[in-house]
Amino acid sequence: MRKIRLTALLIAFGALLVSGVPSAFGHAVFGDSVLVLPARYKVSAPKVARPINLTISVSGDLLVHKAIWEAAYSDAHGKDYNFIPMLAKIRPFVKGADLALCHLETPLMAGDPIGYPVFRTPRSLAHAIKVTGWDVCSTASNHTLDRGQDGIDSTIATLRRNGIKHTGSAVSAKQARRITILKAKGVKVAFLAYTQLGNGQKQPHPWSLKWADGPTIISDAKRARRLGADVVIVTLHWGQEFQSKPSALQVALATTLNRSRAITAVVGQHAHVVQPIRYINGKLVVFGEGNLLANQGAYAGLTPGSRDGLIGLLRIRVNPNGKSQLRRIDYVPTYVSEDDFTVLPVWQTLRRGAGDTAKLKASWLRTTGTVGHGRAVSAWRHARP
Repeated sequence: MRKIRLTALLIAFGALLVSGVPSAFGHAVFGDSVLVLPARYKVSAPKVARPINLTISVSGDLLVHKAIWEAAYSDAHGKDYNFIPMLAKIRPFVKGADLALCHLETPLMAGDPIGYPVFRTPRSLAHAIKVTGWDVCSTASNHTLDRGQDGIDSTIATLRRNGIKHTGSAVSAKQARRITILKAKGVKVAFLAYTQLGNGQKQPHPWSLKWADGPTIISDAKRARRLGADVVIVTLHWGQEFQSKPSALQVALATTLNRSRAITAVVGQHAHVVQPIRYINGKLVVFGEGNLLANQGAYAGLTPGSRDGLIGLLRIRVNPNGKSQLRRIDYVPTYVSEDDFTVLPVWQTLRRGAGDTAKLKASWLRTTGTVGHGRAVSAWRHARP
């Protein structure tokens, strides 16, 4: 009997190979007939590899001036500094992304806060960064060296205690060689950060701060790929302050970097006003994201645009062959309110009928007019990324 069953089963499988079509339900179809297979011989539908789509949120300068830390001190009832309320409105566009990068421009240290020109920022800002949803921060800027190596060490230690990765500065030569790689949806994403600018301070060690140099950045990007990165994001502290037009140095460096297939996207900060998103060598570049949290503006004799910023939503596709492509960039225009320094997503706030309508409309027009729009670039008008 066992031999007969085995013979019948072999005949059935032979017919299956000749004319049967396997289905996902454990049987084979022969024209109008169906052969039900024993459970141990059921055929599963083949799995098809599909592209993976990622949204990576990147944002502008966190620059804590005196009025901001005083408001944070008040929000903490005089016991510490609470920056969480100021960032609460943009949390959906940070925490809702697959990964999120912040730009921490100044050192985090103990002691009384100090503002421009040599900053010392309350360490509790790191907790607000974590709560808002950022996974990693760029720490390469013209203010990185404001407090020397002690400031760098304290900043990195504070971020680490709050579960936040960093890139752009280092506590040792060994750490400076490491590539910061995070994973989302099974995709490995490398974050590289550099500054093109300094404030003339002496650098404690050659490895303390990453400086923007085309060949060095490309070499680091290739090394990140060899370490398994599927996506490489480069962030740059560059440009001319309060100038919306990218400088010749910005354009030249972006042109060099976008020639490299190892680099997926280039994103910039520093100018304190938003700058365009443009194609360079066939790839989009975010030249400048403006201020995310800062107390600059007309009251200080500066352009009103220095209260504007944007959160870039990088839409990246990773194909089954491992190649990644920046498909488009949506962006969320933001505005720092004058009364309590809350960072407001402009369109979403206007839709709710909240905030100073005239100032928000003016901010929207400034940002969208500068950044531009097109087939692959547009202002984001939804509540989630």
